Amino acid sequence: MIPFNKPYFSGRELKYMEEVCHSMTMSGNGEYTKKCHIFFEEKYGFKKCLLATSGTDALEMCAMLCGLEPGDEVIIPSYTFVSTALAFLREGAKIVFADSGSENPNVTVENIKQLITPKTKVIVVVHYAGVACDMDAIMALADKHGIIVVEDAAHSVDSFYKGRPLGGIGHLGAFSFHETKNISSGEGGMCIINDVRFIRRAEIIWEKGTNRAEFYRGMVNKYGWCDMGSSFLPSEFNAAYLWGQLEQLDDIQNQRKHIWQLYFDGLKGKLPENIKLPDVPDYATNNAHMFYLVCPSLEYRTALMKFLKENDVMTTFHYLPLHSSAYYKSKHDGRELPNCDRYADCLVRLPLYYELSDYEVAKIVKHIIEFCVTNAGK
Repeated sequence: MIPFNKPYFSGRELKYMEEVCHSMTMSGNGEYTKKCHIFFEEKYGFKKCLLATSGTDALEMCAMLCGLEPGDEVIIPSYTFVSTALAFLREGAKIVFADSGSENPNVTVENIKQLITPKTKVIVVVHYAGVACDMDAIMALADKHGIIVVEDAAHSVDSFYKGRPLGGIGHLGAFSFHETKNISSGEGGMCIINDVRFIRRAEIIWEKGTNRAEFYRGMVNKYGWCDMGSSFLPSEFNAAYLWGQLEQLDDIQNQRKHIWQLYFDGLKGKLPENIKLPDVPDYATNNAHMFYLVCPSLEYRTALMKFLKENDVMTTFHYLPLHSSAYYKSKHDGRELPNCDRYADCLVRLPLYYELSDYEVAKIVKHIIEFCVTNAGK
């Protein structure tokens, strides 16, 4: 059976974690935490990076930094993981769900524009599959209305928009290092602060509402409770594991891109017109986080996934629409979001991980084409 995912492991992770065992700092914000922060700040030019225990926690830090008050509205794609919405809902915001675009699951500036009201405080964009939303248009719209932009870049390590790294364009951003991501620490995330007005408060929130980070830098002679916050920073073990992966970033990315291209080249022109391959706009790069197909119907997708499983290939669908979820549907304003519903019903993700061989990709491609030929016209 070809699994859907297999986390990457370089072998160096254990060496670095063992070093932590013999160090004086296991609880976090030690040598490996600092190495990871410096890596992202120097490689991608992010103004400030703070590791978090998960992508969810990174988003929660972003939400806290936005200074939301009851009645404030936050525009969020409905086609995303629940964490994107939960982070802002916890801060008392009203969530206004936006539809995806017709070409790919990303939200479009046109869909955002029609949802802006005087109460809109934040726009959250999700770069689905590591492919950028049109950030110039979104930032221009946000600047016009004085709105904060948060990038949910959970899929988007080492992916770019017009040469600029995702996560580094909005006022705030969040990465995930979950085991399903290109770069992993099992669980983990990172809050990215691109607007200097948020940096000091971000450190305080990160350190349980205290100014301990300033104390350790010698900027104050004691530290105390200054603000809201939580235990967002991960242990040094997580940071050490992550560092073992960051050292291999280029190799990981090159191999994943190779696999993605094998899928694309193997399937392009060989599928019915009503089955869509991933769309990557000219302004975006592809970090090979995911390879997916968009089927013509839920029934077709279900049959394809069943066929592939019978041939020893595990696939999976993705998000369920948040606007019609059991928890939120009574709070939703009743608008239909047809593109979101279509992706929820029709999108199927194929296996993509470092150790997936060319032979296995060829096998998967062969089975997909075989199924499509057999089911032509359905």
